[in-house]
Amino acid sequence: MNLTEKFLSFALLGAEWVMWLLIALSVLSVAVMVERVIYYNARRVDMDKLAALVKRALSGGEREAVIKQLADAQSMEAIVAREGLRESERGPGAAGEAMQGARGRERLKHEKNLAFLGTIGNNAPFVGLFGTVIGIVGAFDSLSDKTGAGKENTGKIMSLISEALVATAIGLLVALPAVAAYNYFQRRVRANAAGADSIAHTILGELKAEDKGAKG
Repeated sequence: MNLTEKFLSFALLGAEWVMWLLIALSVLSVAVMVERVIYYNARRVDMDKLAALVKRALSGGEREAVIKQLADAQSMEAIVAREGLRESERGPGAAGEAMQGARGRERLKHEKNLAFLGTIGNNAPFVGLFGTVIGIVGAFDSLSDKTGAGKENTGKIMSLISEALVATAIGLLVALPAVAAYNYFQRRVRANAAGADSIAHTILGELKAEDKGAKG
């Protein structure tokens, strides 16, 4: 049996298994979407309140109290602020490094499973197209039936072609929500990272002002 015959025998298994694979991938992608929505919503923060809290900690001498207040913080911005305040007494350099490290760790957590969504969004149409190719091959094999029955079994052939086209449609249906969710979550990550940068600059600005005041 040559390579073409091997592929033909594989193709004749039909495209149904491809559709089940796409459905399984769809379920997994929806599970990731739900998990990420819950994750991000649990980490919302009021940036104005956080900035005011940080300024109060640095200018009002309430660092320890604010650090304790942020002990259970879950948002990227609040965690960065907490780490910066903890290292603030060691100067702007130490605080800046601590905040940069905290931001990097939290960004990795925020981006968890997003690569999976991106992969599904980019490749699900191709998986569906693969199912379509398999279905078309099966239809043509029925049409070329040497017994002559294939020529009379038009209904079966049309059914195979319809099944093949459905695979492509399912692939697109799986990909579109995954791509939309991936883009949305990436915007959320960038927004949170920008907020963390903003609060870090606020802390560093206050610390540098303190240093200048002490030297003056």
